[in-house]
This record gives sequence, structure tokens and C-alpha cells, in this order.
Amino acid sequence: MLLHISTMKSNAVSALCLWGVLFLCASVKAQSTFDLMRDAAVAWTGVLPCGKWDCDCAFQRQRGCCCVANQVSALEDSTFARMVDIWGQLAQFSDGVLEVTGNTKIAFTAAMKIRSDCFGPFTSNVPISYSSISLNQGYGYSPTLGTFTAPRAGLYSFSVTVYSNVGSDGARLYHNVQLMRNDEVLASVWEDNREDQEDSATQTLLVTLHQGNQVYVQLVSGRSLCGNTQELNRFSGYLVYPLTDV
Repeated sequence: MLLHISTMKSNAVSALCLWGVLFLCASVKAQSTFDLMRDAAVAWTGVLPCGKWDCDCAFQRQRGCCCVANQVSALEDSTFARMVDIWGQLAQFSDGVLEVTGNTKIAFTAAMKIRSDCFGPFTSNVPISYSSISLNQGYGYSPTLGTFTAPRAGLYSFSVTVYSNVGSDGARLYHNVQLMRNDEVLASVWEDNREDQEDSATQTLLVTLHQGNQVYVQLVSGRSLCGNTQELNRFSGYLVYPLTDV
């Protein structure tokens, strides 16, 4: 019983003390936790992490009054300036690519028209006119002349397929076809035998051309191509990539 009375007295004293504290605090102007933090920071007399940190200004969330905020602002400005510079360089690079490539697609493929007899022989080398065109992007190929004229300097790929069929009467397979760059022989496909009645072959190569260079296929004098040559004698080419230093 005495212990219970003592405990009640102790609780009462504690309550009175708490009431007294609350009464004293009521006499002071009410402040929020944020205000108390700001006042404590402003009243701080020790060393700050930033020498020019205006804490009162910083707690009012004003831009630029804290050295950290200044550094962040400078970093943002520098990053934006670099992004603008990179974007300008990318645009310049894109313009350079378009200047080099000309945004041009160059490719062609053509075949000889169907024949029932032989093409040749002739007393001189004769360009072959592949006049059945299925593709002529960039319009570099002339079916009338059988000649491809390079619209721009670059590395080109050319392919020539040669076919001849002399029939079953024991005639001689005797042809020689040359791929030419201007007056220079680049490659040839030839056959000279009596064992085969027909034969075909293909040559494919990469060629560096200046703008205006001409590439064509010619039949060597004294030789001939015989039989149905429609789809089996073809001349094709395309621009692999442009060049500026040739």
C-alpha cells in the first residue's frame, strides 16, 4: 500500500514538471522544426564546409547563395554547353557524310538481248551492248554504248557472266570477253576447245574509278558468243563506297 502511494506521488511530480516545461515553452514564440534548424545553422560559429555559404539564404531556397549551389549551377551550364557543341559536331559530320556520298545510289545490271545466231566474229574488238536493263540507279550505264561511266570517284564492284553454246554439230567453242577500264584490260573470260558444246564463267572484281572513267565489256576480234544469250550473258556493277582522294 505504501509502495503504491509513493508511485502515485512520483507520477504526479513528473506530470507537474512536464506541465511546467510546456507552460514555459508557451511563452516563447512558436517555431517550426525547420525554423529551429535554420536558426541553429545561422548561429553556428564553427567552420562550414563552404567558406562562402550563406546559411540563412540557403534555407530560404534562394538559388546561388550557397557555394555548392553555385558549383552545381556551373556544372549544369558547362554540361549544356558541351551538349550543344557535340550536337553541332554531329550535324557537321552528317553534312560531311552527305557531301562525300552525295546521298546517291549507283548500281546497274543488264543482259544481252536474245539471239538465235552468234554475236561475232568481228575483225576488231567490239564492245558488247547489254541492252536489256533491269536496274540502272544513278543512270551511269548507257545501253546504247554498253558503257558504264562513273558518276563519281569511288570503289566499284563489277561482275561479268559469259555464256556460249555452239550446238551439237561439232563446232568449236571459241570466245574471249574482256572487262575494260578505258583502254585497260581488267579481266577476261575465254574458252578455246572442241570438247564442250557450251560453257559459262563469271568474273567479279573491285575497281577504283575516277569520276568519268568508263568501264565496258568487249568481245575480242575473231571470237564469238553463240546460242540463247538472254539471261546468261550479263554485266553488272555498283558503287561500294565513294572516294575523295583519287
